[in-house]
Amino acid sequence: MTQVAQPLFGEDSASDALAEGTVDVVVIGGGAAGLNGALILARSRRSVVVIDSGSPRNAPAEAVHGFIVFDGTPPSEILRRGREQVRQYGGRVVQGEVVSAEPAAPSADGDLRFTVTLADGRSVTARRILVATGLTDVLPEVPGLAEHWGHSVVHCPFCHGWEVRDEPIGVLATGPASIGHALLFRQLTEDLTYFTHGTDLDEDSRARFAARGIRVIDTPVTEVVNDTGGALAGVRLVDGQVVARRVLAVGPRMQARTQGLEGLGLPVQDLPNMARGFASGAAGITEVPGVWVAGNATDPVAQVGASAAAGALAGADINKVLAIADTDAALQGIVEVGPKGATG
Repeated sequence: MTQVAQPLFGEDSASDALAEGTVDVVVIGGGAAGLNGALILARSRRSVVVIDSGSPRNAPAEAVHGFIVFDGTPPSEILRRGREQVRQYGGRVVQGEVVSAEPAAPSADGDLRFTVTLADGRSVTARRILVATGLTDVLPEVPGLAEHWGHSVVHCPFCHGWEVRDEPIGVLATGPASIGHALLFRQLTEDLTYFTHGTDLDEDSRARFAARGIRVIDTPVTEVVNDTGGALAGVRLVDGQVVARRVLAVGPRMQARTQGLEGLGLPVQDLPNMARGFASGAAGITEVPGVWVAGNATDPVAQVGASAAAGALAGADINKVLAIADTDAALQGIVEVGPKGATG
């Protein structure tokens, strides 16, 4: 399987200095979820550091779609604005790759602490962590497929469908979820071919496809074929036949980016649509005290708007928990010094 990820830190690639001492929150991941979580926290006057590896999932795409107000905006522009806005409220955005994140000794009043270490050896201590690392799309090992990813090889009918409407589209099946995938793309074109590519397709689904005019080809696909200009022109089958297509829809295997986070002990679970991600509850809370997750790392099918919203919910919940911890620490201080002050 081919993993698809491209670096994209953007024109504002200058990295802020890593904070010294203990910060309220370290956000691991600088996409929509991470930046929106950081924005909520920074606006609540929390000290927050975003660690951004600069390789968002949607880097190959020309524009983000289905996100009101931002529909049609390049991903790099949304991230640029997001970093700018986080910094506007005192948050820091640091370019780097996290190689370890793990619990540290608690503070004197018992509050949680974590140590996050970067690949260059720098580290920062945080009271809480928001994981928003996103995911990696793993494509089938079909020669020529990955080079068109995000353009004429697409996965989401809501993200890319309008742009490929009325084109000859092929669905390259990767599993049972591809059946529903085909019905969604049929809404966008009358010229749809379903390549089973070694996956099972039951008779009921074949009948439903026939009713919608979806052609089914069971002969395996061996490669993607380009025209003389390098554009996707079709696929070659194992028998040598070339089936003309301008667009391929593929449901990739989606894997949460977990590298460097093993020390947190976050539970990982298999999710629908060939996905694997971090387990989380309401507002991104996890079974690990002090750690939240948001965005595609826990919800693989979330679009940019949903990921941003999840980051906001997680950020608000973290701030609430920190407010309670601050109050508990203040109360503990009053209890300890109160009698002395009363008799003094």
